[in-house]
Amino acid sequence: MVTKIGFLINPIAGMGGRVGLKGTDGVVNQAKKLGAQPVAPGKAKQMLQAFHSLYKTDDIQWITCSGAMGEHVLRESDYQNITVVYTPSSKVTTSSDTKHACSFFLNHHVELVIFCGGDGTARNVFDVIGTQIPLLGVPCGVKMHSGVFGVSAEATATILHEFISKTLTIGDVDIMDLDEDRYRQGEWNIHLFGVAKGIVEPTYIQVGKQTFESVSDTSIIEEIAEHTQEEMENNPDTMFLMGSGGTIDSIAHLLHLDNTLLGIDAVYKGKTIAKDVNEHQLLTLLKKYSKTKVILSPIGAQGFILGRGNLQLSPQVISTIGLDNIIVVSTPSKLTHTPVIRVDTGDKNLDKLFRQKEFFMVVIGYRLSRVVKIQV
Repeated sequence: MVTKIGFLINPIAGMGGRVGLKGTDGVVNQAKKLGAQPVAPGKAKQMLQAFHSLYKTDDIQWITCSGAMGEHVLRESDYQNITVVYTPSSKVTTSSDTKHACSFFLNHHVELVIFCGGDGTARNVFDVIGTQIPLLGVPCGVKMHSGVFGVSAEATATILHEFISKTLTIGDVDIMDLDEDRYRQGEWNIHLFGVAKGIVEPTYIQVGKQTFESVSDTSIIEEIAEHTQEEMENNPDTMFLMGSGGTIDSIAHLLHLDNTLLGIDAVYKGKTIAKDVNEHQLLTLLKKYSKTKVILSPIGAQGFILGRGNLQLSPQVISTIGLDNIIVVSTPSKLTHTPVIRVDTGDKNLDKLFRQKEFFMVVIGYRLSRVVKIQV
């Protein structure tokens, strides 16, 4: 029996990440001027190639869009049973193209929509699909807090295989999003956009982001800040890169550092030397400072320290810094709901090195750490 799968790529998704724009909505031209390269087609190809090894693809009819919105990658990945139902009017696609494509998917009675993008794409797909059929996202964007995404491109292939085999549960999943203009101003105001139908599988599907606030965490943050300060004092010739998010922002505030809540900052000898840097700027700094450590904190409930909201820390940047120079910090309350550390660097070889590392010693207080398993 042939299964109809709607397949859609947002070609510009994720392009703003490495160049430090914290998204691509409304800034595609600016991202291109800064040297941004397409992300989504490569991620889509990873998923499709992984799926080749799991399932007899003759039993799937791929309902898709022409060109960069799906057809090219499907044909490049040696898929044959392809039906193109929508052609965008311009080479530069928009959210309207995503919505029009989804309308055609419904008309062709697809059983699942797989899209390659981020939260903005998820929202556009949900606008049309609603709760009529399940959604599944290949993570390609800068911000991905919704519960429809696989934890990686390869994990999404596994989910698709098991969906077709009818071994997974369909349930409610949150569609989350935020205003990218406010995001670029340092405001982190994530809100629930809607509840879609998705695949409930905690091993392969990321849960929606959760924020944890507790009065008792204040003293813990102070201890982690003290530990971080001691680390910096003990390594005076080392540049420290401060990751994004509320936990690290609180630590930076206690250390009297001029910090960017949703960007990457560089600190040397207790002073901020560069703010909100992109990939190119990071690589330039790494040439100047021979010793570097990066401080990261996992996204609550999801566990990601790389690949969600900090694409500036590209595979080349992380490989240059080295896995042993990554410091992960978290409050114990966050770890209660975040049982594993996850990475999605976009580089298979680098992800393999994380897998081989097996665990991080996560700093949870002053000179106090907890072993947390790495899941890639």
